[in-house]
Formats: sequence, structure tokens, C-alpha cells
Amino acid sequence: MSTLSIYSEEELVLLLKQRSESAFNYLYQNYANVLYGVVRKVIFDEQTAQDVLQDVFVKIWNNIGQYDAAKGRIYTWMINIARNAAIDKLRSKGEVMKGKIQTGDDAVSNVGKGMSTEQSTDTIGLRKNVGNLKPEYRAIVELAYFKGYTLDEISKTLDIPLGTVKTRMRHAIQLLREHYKQ
Repeated sequence: MSTLSIYSEEELVLLLKQRSESAFNYLYQNYANVLYGVVRKVIFDEQTAQDVLQDVFVKIWNNIGQYDAAKGRIYTWMINIARNAAIDKLRSKGEVMKGKIQTGDDAVSNVGKGMSTEQSTDTIGLRKNVGNLKPEYRAIVELAYFKGYTLDEISKTLDIPLGTVKTRMRHAIQLLREHYKQ
């Protein structure tokens, strides 16, 4: 009854901005598992994680107009929405964040384990490429993206000024972006 559609990233974004339900269904079918995996790495309760996943797709639908392709891929944008929504959920419940967020070194690279997902956030070799950064950049990226720390928490943990953390993070992201453009 339904036809199988395959959209390029640009087509998908354009259709989502035009409020296409078929594009949204495609988005859900192709990205729900990986986004659920991101949420589950932060929230261990299955029902809460499912609720957060639903909130993530509502946020994507409502905020697609804010997506800027010049700043990154839609996949990365959605991963960040999922991760932030999960962390926000923990904080809103008044739970202790460090006890709920996975703090192991493999927090991002194991997103797909234990679930039937075709995508993994480390399929692009992110962990390896972060490992190639200078130590001052690598430490900040690892704390932020692999351990879920905020920039303020990174500043306090590493005992360096917040402005320095922001500058190093921005530079590290630029270096990673340049690597993936090649």
C-alpha cells in the first residue's frame, strides 16, 4: 500500500520544512532506532526513554525551520536534539545526572548494541578521529560528546576558564568538520 521512498538529505529537509507527512514517516522509520539508542544511553528506564523519543520527534517537527545545513548534517542535529532532550528529562526529574548518564569511554560508540538498529553513531569513525586531536581538544570533546558533560561542567572538571573551553570546542569541531569534508 505504501511506496518505498528514498530521500537525499536535502530533499528530506525541504519536505520536512514543507510539513510533508510522508517525509516525517520516512524520518521516523529510518532514524527512530538510532535516536532511541542515544536516549537509552542517558535514560535507562524504557518507558521514560520511549516518552523522550516521542518528544524528540515532536521537537524535530516543530523546529525543522531552525535547522541550518551549513552548520552540519541533519543526522548530527537530530542526535544532539535526542541527547539534549534525554539530559533535560533527567534534570527535570531532579535526578542526579552523573548517576544516570553513562560515563564509560564507549558511551557513543555502543549506541547500537542491544538494539536492532542499522546505524551507529560511530560508523563514521568519530572516536578514532577525536583520538587524533591534540590532547587539549580531545579531552573537551570526549567529556562533552562521549560523557555528556556541559561546557560549564567541563570547565570545572578540567579547571580551565569557560571561554577557553568554548574556544577549544569550537576549534575541535572545525577540525573534525574539515576531516569529514575530505
